[in-house]
Amino acid sequence: MTEQLSPGNTAPTFSLPDASDNTISLADFQGRNVVVYFYPAAATPGCTTEACDFRDSLGSLKKAGYEVVGISPDSPEKLRNFTEDQGLTFPLLADDGAQVARAWGAWGHKTVNGKDMEGVLRSTFVLDGEGRVLHAAYNVAPNGHVAELRETLGVN
Repeated sequence: MTEQLSPGNTAPTFSLPDASDNTISLADFQGRNVVVYFYPAAATPGCTTEACDFRDSLGSLKKAGYEVVGISPDSPEKLRNFTEDQGLTFPLLADDGAQVARAWGAWGHKTVNGKDMEGVLRSTFVLDGEGRVLHAAYNVAPNGHVAELRETLGVN
């Protein structure tokens, strides 16, 4: 597992394809606060819950000055289907090989349904407009996580 990020760290850069095969980079968010979250797999129950919670909170997050972007090792095609099926209105990025997840410390050992494995650790980061980490949370639960994040950020 790569070293995990902490507040004050500069987030590793990325340039990844979105659901429409457009490249989105961390630099695209320069000057704006951004919530970057990593999730294991599109269209699975926990990841759907989390994505829909971000979708439903997007208006209040944007009003408070936060953009949202989700990253998973899924293909752009799978992300496109997930985005359409769930009516998601923020970018989802395809991290083929999970290289960005690894660079952010969002990859490691976990137990899923009693099975030990390596994979994406559900993680959320809040960055300032210069790409510095303001908040880092690893191994978050999909249920209630976005509400907890909103409370941490003081977003109603």
